[in-house]
Amino acid sequence: MTGADETGAHGSGGPALTLPEELLLLALDPVRGRPISNAAYLRYGVAGAALAELEAAGRITVERGDRVAVANPLPLGDPVLDGALAALPAPGKQRGSSVKAHRWVRSAARPVHELCLRRLEERGAVRREPHRALGLFPYDRFPAGPVDLIGPARARFLAALDAHLPDPRTRLLAAHAAAVDLDAKLVPGGPFSAQRRDLKRLAKQEWSAHAAYQAVQMDKSSAAS
Repeated sequence: MTGADETGAHGSGGPALTLPEELLLLALDPVRGRPISNAAYLRYGVAGAALAELEAAGRITVERGDRVAVANPLPLGDPVLDGALAALPAPGKQRGSSVKAHRWVRSAARPVHELCLRRLEERGAVRREPHRALGLFPYDRFPAGPVDLIGPARARFLAALDAHLPDPRTRLLAAHAAAVDLDAKLVPGGPFSAQRRDLKRLAKQEWSAHAAYQAVQMDKSSAAS
Protein backbone atom coordinates (compact mmCIF):
# COMPACT_ATOMS: atom_id res chain seq x y z
CA MET A 1 0.00 0.00 0.00
CA THR A 2 1.06 3.57 -0.43
CA GLY A 3 1.28 4.58 3.16
CA ALA A 4 -2.23 5.12 4.61
CA ASP A 5 -2.30 3.79 8.15
CA GLU A 6 -4.81 1.17 9.16
CA THR A 7 -7.31 3.55 10.75
CA GLY A 8 -6.28 7.12 10.03
CA ALA A 9 -7.31 7.12 6.39
CA HIS A 10 -11.00 6.85 7.16
CA GLY A 11 -11.74 6.70 10.87
CA SER A 12 -13.95 3.58 10.72
CA GLY A 13 -11.45 1.13 12.19
CA GLY A 14 -11.46 -1.13 9.12
CA PRO A 15 -8.78 -1.68 6.49
CA ALA A 16 -7.17 1.50 5.21
CA LEU A 17 -8.59 3.07 2.08
CA THR A 18 -6.62 2.43 -1.07
CA LEU A 19 -5.66 5.23 -3.42
CA PRO A 20 -8.35 4.36 -6.02
CA GLU A 21 -10.99 4.34 -3.28
CA GLU A 22 -9.90 7.76 -2.02
CA LEU A 23 -9.95 9.18 -5.54
CA LEU A 24 -13.46 7.84 -6.12
CA LEU A 25 -14.65 9.27 -2.80
CA LEU A 26 -13.34 12.69 -3.82
CA ALA A 27 -15.32 12.51 -7.05
CA LEU A 28 -18.73 11.32 -5.82
CA ASP A 29 -21.59 13.71 -5.15
CA PRO A 30 -22.97 12.29 -1.88
CA VAL A 31 -26.54 13.42 -2.62
CA ARG A 32 -26.94 12.81 -6.35
CA GLY A 33 -24.76 9.72 -6.36
CA ARG A 34 -22.98 10.78 -9.53
CA PRO A 35 -19.39 11.88 -10.20
CA ILE A 36 -18.81 15.62 -10.01
CA SER A 37 -16.45 15.32 -12.99
CA ASN A 38 -16.44 13.42 -16.28
CA ALA A 39 -17.31 9.80 -15.48
CA ALA A 40 -15.12 8.22 -18.17
CA TYR A 41 -12.12 10.30 -17.14
CA LEU A 42 -12.67 9.33 -13.51
CA ARG A 43 -12.56 5.64 -14.41
CA TYR A 44 -9.14 6.17 -15.99
CA GLY A 45 -7.95 7.84 -12.81
CA VAL A 46 -9.18 4.98 -10.64
CA ALA A 47 -7.33 2.46 -12.82
CA GLY A 48 -4.17 4.58 -12.77
CA ALA A 49 -4.37 4.89 -8.98
CA ALA A 50 -4.61 1.09 -8.73
CA LEU A 51 -1.35 0.84 -10.70
CA ALA A 52 0.30 3.23 -8.25
CA GLU A 53 -0.74 1.03 -5.33
CA LEU A 54 0.48 -2.13 -7.08
CA GLU A 55 3.87 -0.53 -7.71
CA ALA A 56 4.15 0.56 -4.07
CA ALA A 57 3.32 -3.00 -2.98
CA GLY A 58 6.06 -4.44 -5.21
CA ARG A 59 3.63 -6.25 -7.48
CA ILE A 60 4.52 -4.44 -10.71
CA THR A 61 7.48 -2.71 -12.29
CA VAL A 62 7.59 0.02 -14.91
CA GLU A 63 9.88 -0.64 -17.88
CA ARG A 64 11.13 1.89 -20.41
CA GLY A 65 9.11 4.62 -18.75
CA ASP A 66 5.61 3.52 -19.71
CA ARG A 67 5.37 -0.27 -19.88
CA VAL A 68 3.93 -2.16 -16.92
CA ALA A 69 4.98 -5.70 -16.05
CA VAL A 70 3.94 -7.94 -13.19
CA ALA A 71 6.87 -8.62 -10.86
CA ASN A 72 4.97 -10.61 -8.24
CA PRO A 73 1.51 -12.08 -8.96
CA LEU A 74 0.79 -12.88 -5.29
CA PRO A 75 -2.59 -11.32 -4.32
CA LEU A 76 -2.66 -8.57 -1.72
CA GLY A 77 -6.02 -9.50 -0.18
CA ASP A 78 -7.74 -6.37 -1.44
CA PRO A 79 -10.47 -6.98 -4.06
CA VAL A 80 -9.75 -3.82 -6.05
CA LEU A 81 -5.98 -4.22 -6.22
CA ASP A 82 -6.16 -7.98 -6.77
CA GLY A 83 -8.63 -7.44 -9.61
CA ALA A 84 -6.32 -4.91 -11.20
CA LEU A 85 -3.34 -7.22 -10.79
CA ALA A 86 -5.20 -10.11 -12.40
CA ALA A 87 -6.09 -7.89 -15.37
CA LEU A 88 -2.41 -7.30 -16.19
CA PRO A 89 -0.44 -9.66 -18.48
CA ALA A 90 0.93 -12.67 -16.64
CA PRO A 91 4.64 -12.41 -15.81
CA GLY A 92 7.11 -14.16 -18.03
CA LYS A 93 9.84 -13.66 -20.56
CA GLN A 94 7.60 -14.24 -23.53
CA ARG A 95 6.48 -11.42 -25.78
CA GLY A 96 3.41 -9.66 -24.47
CA SER A 97 4.22 -9.91 -20.76
CA SER A 98 4.13 -6.11 -20.40
CA VAL A 99 1.68 -3.48 -21.57
CA LYS A 100 1.75 0.27 -22.14
CA ALA A 101 0.34 1.89 -19.03
CA HIS A 102 -2.14 4.21 -20.74
CA ARG A 103 -3.51 1.40 -22.92
CA TRP A 104 -4.07 -0.79 -19.88
CA VAL A 105 -5.76 2.12 -18.09
CA ARG A 106 -8.21 2.50 -20.97
CA SER A 107 -8.99 -1.22 -21.20
CA ALA A 108 -9.22 -1.92 -17.46
CA ALA A 109 -10.97 1.29 -16.41
CA ARG A 110 -14.53 -0.04 -16.23
CA PRO A 111 -13.91 -3.30 -14.33
CA VAL A 112 -11.51 -1.68 -11.84
CA HIS A 113 -13.94 1.19 -11.29
CA GLU A 114 -16.79 -1.29 -10.65
CA LEU A 115 -14.64 -3.23 -8.18
CA CYS A 116 -13.92 0.02 -6.37
CA LEU A 117 -17.61 0.92 -6.16
CA ARG A 118 -18.41 -2.53 -4.77
CA ARG A 119 -15.69 -2.13 -2.16
CA LEU A 120 -17.09 1.23 -1.07
CA GLU A 121 -20.53 -0.40 -0.85
CA GLU A 122 -19.07 -3.06 1.45
CA ARG A 123 -17.58 -0.34 3.63
CA GLY A 124 -20.96 1.39 3.88
CA ALA A 125 -19.63 4.54 2.22
CA VAL A 126 -22.13 4.39 -0.67
CA ARG A 127 -25.34 2.60 -1.50
CA ARG A 128 -26.30 1.39 -4.96
CA GLU A 129 -29.55 2.81 -6.38
CA PRO A 130 -30.78 1.20 -9.62
CA HIS A 131 -32.33 3.56 -12.19
CA ARG A 132 -33.53 3.35 -15.78
CA ALA A 133 -32.95 5.95 -18.46
CA LEU A 134 -36.10 6.53 -20.53
CA GLY A 135 -37.61 3.67 -18.58
CA LEU A 136 -35.47 1.19 -20.53
CA PHE A 137 -31.72 1.43 -19.97
CA PRO A 138 -30.49 0.40 -16.52
CA TYR A 139 -27.83 2.34 -14.68
CA ASP A 140 -26.82 2.84 -11.06
CA ARG A 141 -26.23 5.83 -8.85
CA PHE A 142 -24.17 5.78 -5.65
CA PRO A 143 -25.28 8.30 -3.03
CA ALA A 144 -23.59 8.35 0.36
CA GLY A 145 -24.20 5.38 2.63
CA PRO A 146 -24.43 5.14 6.42
CA VAL A 147 -20.65 5.49 6.94
CA ASP A 148 -19.42 8.97 6.06
CA LEU A 149 -16.17 8.50 4.16
CA ILE A 150 -16.74 11.13 1.47
CA GLY A 151 -16.62 14.13 3.79
CA PRO A 152 -13.43 13.07 5.59
CA ALA A 153 -11.75 12.18 2.27
CA ARG A 154 -12.37 15.68 0.93
CA ALA A 155 -11.31 17.28 4.19
CA ARG A 156 -8.01 15.33 4.13
CA PHE A 157 -7.42 16.27 0.51
CA LEU A 158 -8.00 19.99 1.04
CA ALA A 159 -5.86 19.95 4.18
CA ALA A 160 -3.06 18.29 2.21
CA LEU A 161 -3.34 20.96 -0.48
CA ASP A 162 -3.11 23.68 2.16
CA ALA A 163 0.01 21.97 3.51
CA HIS A 164 1.52 21.82 -0.01
CA LEU A 165 1.13 18.03 -0.34
CA PRO A 166 3.55 17.01 2.40
CA ASP A 167 3.91 13.29 1.64
CA PRO A 168 4.17 10.95 -1.38
CA ARG A 169 0.67 9.54 -0.96
CA THR A 170 -1.10 12.90 -1.04
CA ARG A 171 1.00 13.90 -4.04
CA LEU A 172 -0.11 10.76 -5.84
CA LEU A 173 -3.75 11.39 -4.99
CA ALA A 174 -3.51 15.00 -6.18
CA ALA A 175 -1.73 13.93 -9.35
CA HIS A 176 -4.49 11.49 -10.28
CA ALA A 177 -7.18 14.03 -9.46
CA ALA A 178 -5.53 16.55 -11.76
CA ALA A 179 -4.97 13.96 -14.49
CA VAL A 180 -8.72 13.43 -14.84
CA ASP A 181 -9.72 17.11 -14.44
CA LEU A 182 -11.15 16.55 -10.97
CA ASP A 183 -9.01 19.44 -9.75
CA ALA A 184 -11.39 21.80 -11.54
CA LYS A 185 -14.11 20.79 -9.06
CA LEU A 186 -12.00 20.52 -5.92
CA VAL A 187 -9.45 23.33 -6.13
CA PRO A 188 -10.60 26.93 -5.81
CA GLY A 189 -9.59 29.44 -8.42
CA GLY A 190 -9.62 29.49 -12.20
CA PRO A 191 -7.84 27.11 -14.56
CA PHE A 192 -4.76 29.32 -14.64
CA SER A 193 -4.26 29.56 -10.87
CA ALA A 194 -0.77 28.68 -9.64
CA GLN A 195 -2.10 25.75 -7.61
CA ARG A 196 -3.93 24.24 -10.56
CA ARG A 197 -0.85 24.64 -12.76
CA ASP A 198 1.26 22.86 -10.15
CA LEU A 199 -1.21 19.99 -9.99
CA LYS A 200 -1.25 19.58 -13.77
CA ARG A 201 2.55 19.42 -13.77
CA LEU A 202 2.41 16.81 -11.04
CA ALA A 203 -0.03 14.74 -13.11
CA LYS A 204 2.59 14.51 -15.84
CA GLN A 205 5.44 13.67 -13.47
CA GLU A 206 3.87 10.65 -11.73
CA TRP A 207 3.88 7.83 -14.28
CA SER A 208 0.57 6.24 -13.20
CA ALA A 209 -1.20 9.60 -13.19
CA HIS A 210 0.35 10.39 -16.56
CA ALA A 211 -1.09 7.15 -17.92
CA ALA A 212 -4.56 8.33 -16.86
CA TYR A 213 -3.83 11.78 -18.27
CA GLN A 214 -2.88 10.25 -21.64
CA ALA A 215 -6.09 8.23 -21.67
CA VAL A 216 -8.09 11.40 -21.00
CA GLN A 217 -6.30 13.29 -23.77
CA MET A 218 -7.04 10.47 -26.22
CA ASP A 219 -10.76 10.84 -25.43
CA LYS A 220 -10.56 14.60 -25.85
CA SER A 221 -8.78 14.25 -29.19
CA SER A 222 -11.38 11.78 -30.43
CA ALA A 223 -14.19 14.08 -29.39
CA ALA A 224 -12.56 17.08 -31.09
CA SER A 225 -12.09 15.22 -34.36
